[in-house]
Amino acid sequence: MNGVAWDAVELPSQFMENYAWNPQVLQRISGHYRSGAPLPADVQERLLATRSFQAGLHMARQLEFALFDFRLHAEYDPERGGRVLELLRDVHRQVAVVPMPQWSRFPMSFGHIFAGGYSAGYYSYKWAEVLAADVFAAFEEHGVFDRATARRYVDTILSQGGSRDPLEAFIAFRGRPPRVEALLKQHGIDAPEAVT
Repeated sequence: MNGVAWDAVELPSQFMENYAWNPQVLQRISGHYRSGAPLPADVQERLLATRSFQAGLHMARQLEFALFDFRLHAEYDPERGGRVLELLRDVHRQVAVVPMPQWSRFPMSFGHIFAGGYSAGYYSYKWAEVLAADVFAAFEEHGVFDRATARRYVDTILSQGGSRDPLEAFIAFRGRPPRVEALLKQHGIDAPEAVT
């Protein structure tokens, strides 16, 4: 994904996850490996229910990671030292639902923001989920197998790669800026009327 802005680098993979989770698509791509029998409806229903299991907690945790990453890269001063856990605890108090144990040393194993190429960019995972859910909502509105929607997606987003600002590409596809409602809906979270 050379040259693609961090804000959108995860959009295609997140979109494909949404596509695979769609019941119509899941029915087409799944089946018994020997008999080819389709995935039983009750199994598919249980599988789909796992997607929204504790989704609010998971979302809060991802926001905590992103905020910690931002603050660490903006505020940490190696000369002062020792503030990493203090920063994490402050972020945790703002965002988390479950208290952080005193023994937690999570930052010491959070490789994404140190060696994983996501320094001050961890937020891009969650932002890509917002973009991908909103893009996929267009497919749900027009039919998940609608060729015209698929062609528009390829032409306005995928084929552009890093040659176009990701927000401009998104607006060209959706006709408006991104909205969070589609992501909340995917995870079974009721969205307030005026979320933007």
